[in-house]
Amino acid sequence: MYYFNWGVAGAAISTVLSQYIGTLLMIWCLNKRAVLLPPKMGNLQFGGYIKSGGFLLGRTLAVLTTMTLGTSMAARHGPVAMAAHQICMQVWLAVSLLTDALAASGQALIASSLSRHEYKAIGLLTGICLTAILGVSFGSLATLFTQDLEVLQVVRTGVLFVSASQPFNALAYIFDGLHYGVSDFPYAALSMMFVGAVSSAFLVYASSHFGLQGVWLGLTLFMALRVVAGSVR
Repeated sequence: MYYFNWGVAGAAISTVLSQYIGTLLMIWCLNKRAVLLPPKMGNLQFGGYIKSGGFLLGRTLAVLTTMTLGTSMAARHGPVAMAAHQICMQVWLAVSLLTDALAASGQALIASSLSRHEYKAIGLLTGICLTAILGVSFGSLATLFTQDLEVLQVVRTGVLFVSASQPFNALAYIFDGLHYGVSDFPYAALSMMFVGAVSSAFLVYASSHFGLQGVWLGLTLFMALRVVAGSVR
């Protein structure tokens, strides 16, 4: 992408290619460890997969709708605000996904109630540490994306959003892992739809009154409500 100087089109192509390459590598690794296709197609038990997958699809759509709405609201404030929003979102998502590994561990250790409490504490501690690290280094990270002074000035206003929301992000991913570990897919999906609807409504209102900061506030509320929904269960 960088060598051929393809710009936005190159970014799209490289993103799609990375997904295909990652998928093929995972299939290749799984094929070495397990039988992916049984002798009889009836043994695949599609019914259970479709049921669980349907709930997860609804949950994913709720997340993507809220995130896409945030991007749409940011775009309405102009190209500078949009560029700043994308930088903040990329850092925010990249760091948040680091804690997603704890969610996978939570699924593996769900049988022990002690491990459940331990992983909540680990998630919170991880989020706090990431908050401190990002609070100090976010300004330098932003310069990796652009040298435009106007964009960087707006990006700096998002430091609080990117860093302070990390404890919420970490706990939200932990709760996701715990729900998946006990196959509580209906609650995970329905609660996400409700949280997404509330957060989206607030996001639209806050964006019209507080600008880009309102968008970030709405996304922070989205993650906080995910934590509340997970803890209630």
